Amino acid sequence: MSKKHPIISVTGSSGAGTTTVKTTFDQIFRREGITAASIEGDAFHRYDRMAMKAELDARKAAGDETFSHFSYDANELEMLEQVFRSYGETGTGRTRHYIHDDAEAERHGTQAGKFTDWKPMPDGTDLLFYEGLHGAVANDQVNLAALADLKIGVVPVINLEWIQKIHRDKASRGYSTEAVTDVILRRMHAYVHCICPQFTETDVNFQRVPVVDTSNPFVARWIPTADESLVVIRFKSPRGIDFPYLTSMIHNSWMTRANSIVVPGSKMDLAMQLIFTPMVIRLVQESKRA
Repeated sequence: MSKKHPIISVTGSSGAGTTTVKTTFDQIFRREGITAASIEGDAFHRYDRMAMKAELDARKAAGDETFSHFSYDANELEMLEQVFRSYGETGTGRTRHYIHDDAEAERHGTQAGKFTDWKPMPDGTDLLFYEGLHGAVANDQVNLAALADLKIGVVPVINLEWIQKIHRDKASRGYSTEAVTDVILRRMHAYVHCICPQFTETDVNFQRVPVVDTSNPFVARWIPTADESLVVIRFKSPRGIDFPYLTSMIHNSWMTRANSIVVPGSKMDLAMQLIFTPMVIRLVQESKRA
C-alpha cells in the first residue's frame, strides 16, 4: 500500500463482470483527468494457450483434476506481487498482454494464445489499475491484498456466473455446453480455495443476484438482464460511506445491513460512479501531497 503511488485492484472469476467494472473506472479516469496504468490478470498466467493445454493433460494423466487458470500455481503471482510493490514504491513497473483472439493478434502483432513481450509501463501515471483473477490474494507465498490501496470484488451468484460463462464461451470461443461444463468442474476446487477467500480481503464487493429462475444454468437460454437483477454492495468498513446520500441518489435502493446496500441491476454503473469517484479523487489527492 502506497500513498504516493496508489493501486486499485478489481478481482473476480472468469465471466463475473470485471471487464464491465474496468469500463466504469475508465469513465471516471477520463472525466476526472486521471492517468492510469492498467495491467490485466491474464498477462500473469504462467502458460500460454498451448503450454497450458499440455500442462492440463499432464496433470490429468497424473490424477490431478483440479488444475486450472484459477489455481495459484497456474499464475506468476510472485511476479505480480513484484509489479505491485515496484509501482507502489516508484510508480513504475512492467507488464505484457495475453492475446485472446485474432482481433487482438492483429492489433499486437502476436499470435492468438501467446503473450506479448514484457514492456515498461508509461511514466507519470497517477495510479495503477489491475483487473483479473488474483488481485487480492493473501496466502503463504504472496500478499497482494496488502499492496493494493482499494480492492474491489465482483462476483455474481454462482448459477448466474455459470450462465454468463457458458454463453460467453459458446459465442466467442466456439465451445460446446459440455466443454464449458468440464471447465467449470475442473475449476471448482480452485474457485473455493483461491478465488472466494479474496472476497474477505476486498474493500467493496458487488454481487449481482438475478430475480428470475436460474436453477439449471446449463440449459438457460438467456443471460438474465440488468433489469432482471439486483446488486448487493457490501463495504468492508461502512465508516465514511454516506448511505442516505446513496439511497437518495439511486432510486429503489435500500440498506439490508449496516454495511450493505441493494440497488437495481441497471443502476450498478451509477452506484459505482457515486461510490468510487470520491475514493479515486481522494487517492490521487493524497498521492500528490505525499
